[in-house]
Amino acid sequence: MAKIGKAAAKERIEFLKKELERHNYNYYVLNAPAITDFEFDLLMSELQGLEKLYPEFATEDSPTRHVGSDLAPASQGGDFAQVPHRYPMLSLGNTYAREELFEFDNRIRRVVSVPYSYSCELKFDGTAICLTYRNGRLLRALTRGDGTKGDDVTRNVVHIPAIPRELHGDDIPEEFEIRGEIYMPYAAFDRLNAERAEAELEPFANPRNAASGSLKLQNPAEMRTRGLDCVLYHVLGENLPFKTHTEALEAASRWGLPVSEYSRVAAGIDEAVAYIDAWDTRRKTLPFATDGIVIKVNELDLQRQLGFTAKSPRWATAWKFKPEQALTPLLSVDYQVGRTGAVTPVANLEPVLLSGTVVKRASLHNKDQMDLLDIHLGDYVYVEKGGEIIPKITGVELSKRPEGAVRPAFPDRCPDCGTPLVRDEDEARHYCPNNETCPVQIKGRFIHFAGRKAMDILAGEATVEALYNKGFIHSLPDLYTLTREQLISLEGWQEKSADNFLASLEASRKVPFERVLYALGIRHVGEQTAKTLARHFGSIDALMAASRDELMQVEDIGGTVADAILAWSASERGRETVSRLREAGLQMSVDTSSQMRLSDRLEGKILVISGNFSISREAMKALIEAHGGKNSGSVSGKTSWLLAGEKAGPEKLKKAEKLGIPVIDEARFHQLIGE
Repeated sequence: MAKIGKAAAKERIEFLKKELERHNYNYYVLNAPAITDFEFDLLMSELQGLEKLYPEFATEDSPTRHVGSDLAPASQGGDFAQVPHRYPMLSLGNTYAREELFEFDNRIRRVVSVPYSYSCELKFDGTAICLTYRNGRLLRALTRGDGTKGDDVTRNVVHIPAIPRELHGDDIPEEFEIRGEIYMPYAAFDRLNAERAEAELEPFANPRNAASGSLKLQNPAEMRTRGLDCVLYHVLGENLPFKTHTEALEAASRWGLPVSEYSRVAAGIDEAVAYIDAWDTRRKTLPFATDGIVIKVNELDLQRQLGFTAKSPRWATAWKFKPEQALTPLLSVDYQVGRTGAVTPVANLEPVLLSGTVVKRASLHNKDQMDLLDIHLGDYVYVEKGGEIIPKITGVELSKRPEGAVRPAFPDRCPDCGTPLVRDEDEARHYCPNNETCPVQIKGRFIHFAGRKAMDILAGEATVEALYNKGFIHSLPDLYTLTREQLISLEGWQEKSADNFLASLEASRKVPFERVLYALGIRHVGEQTAKTLARHFGSIDALMAASRDELMQVEDIGGTVADAILAWSASERGRETVSRLREAGLQMSVDTSSQMRLSDRLEGKILVISGNFSISREAMKALIEAHGGKNSGSVSGKTSWLLAGEKAGPEKLKKAEKLGIPVIDEARFHQLIGE
């Protein structure tokens, strides 16, 4: 680092401290990081360098001397009890430079005079957790917090299938702590963001933010729907009988705790570097996000000898993978209006290859995000894939900004109908309030209503567009008044296509109530929420008559969803839609006869399904429940069977084998239920 003047250094140090604290708050408390991990680490590295050059400006409250805190004030929804950590919960030093790994090894050699090895582990990209077990039972679960105390999230953690409430074995210590990471696999992340997109809620930027946000949910029952998983990697306690870190984790695995199957012992730093090189590519095939490799001295007595700094252990470090980035020009910005009126800016990019796929478009989410990026038309923008999945713009290369470049103007009126946009006080998105006559909202509601997971009617975008342009449909019940003659009058339609469409309309009258409720397109009511509401209230009449308090008592239902249901139920459009759809013969209550149990053969059993079967996965899950069983999305010690079809997921098969969970095929399943 080039030396700068004392006054300039002091000013820069103060600036960096404030910036890093702001970004820590965004990351840990709001779960809405404004910069990438790499950019944050560069700022931290600069601050560390300046404090080394000018130690008189290094204060105890510097971000270089304490971990980022996930403790939220009450004003930010922080109503979890804060409990002191028995042992400080520190963070790891990290590096992106290979030579710093060898410097780390040299520092250890200067202190340690006996042979030692390294434990090499994947760095799961999730949120830190500390579990305490007493007499083999889960006592408490704490977040990292500020390193000295954490939020007690036990009430939420008990709903994560991978975390056992009770351990099994003869050698379990009377009391111990085990620390690790709660994370969200890609499949669960995709499903959650798809549900949020259906309800036009802001998507999570990456699996880490989704996991952290889920851990602080106010309604513990909602945890069951989030698909969270856990990996544990550090055992702590008094007088534990282990000589090495790996020995402790092997014992934890025997007791039923989830530990990583990917960890390896390296005889020296060269083997550790080889492990890093192997995983730099291989990690992209994993079903969860990783952001680096952790290297730890394996011998526990040497860990104690090496000790800690104020912020991190001296016996461990983290190698961080640099995110794969592409630089490409921003061509234009479109503003898409959703079926509930939400306006989303979408960047059109010059096509660029990123992580094996060609990226042409990336969501800019909302006006706040556009302002934060200070994005201009013609800018060269940096594109990454969040969690290796979703393309996102992370920054602008200002050196390439064209002269005279202007900011894209976020519309103040609906791009489709011209109605002035509004913005909810508690949301970042702008909305078109004209839900009665805005054409794109009307057509969007029809497309949603006809979707496969809703009413399953043969009406895609082109059909809806044609019917709307002809004036045949305006509100959802109009579909059930369409005639054969009207359909044949559409361009390209023949008698057979009209008959097929009418047949799908007739079949939709038998679609169960929870799908009808989902099809109505109530704001914030996704597929899973519709199922929950249908099971709780039983009918559309009971739902529409429910008070806010009654709605809030339903699992997974918060104030935002409750208010949206109340507004829809009170609207003239909502009441008229239900009345006319009821007249058309749609199911407006739960069919209790279809919910009758076929048997209790799977009572108390938890099944995980993977792969393809002779029937749909949804039908297979329904069959499991009809015979008294429960479905789970991930394999854990509580799983009774893994039901594997064709092309079953290799990771689930490996985990089942490791935990000794029986794997059955479809034929064996039918034997179990007596078919």
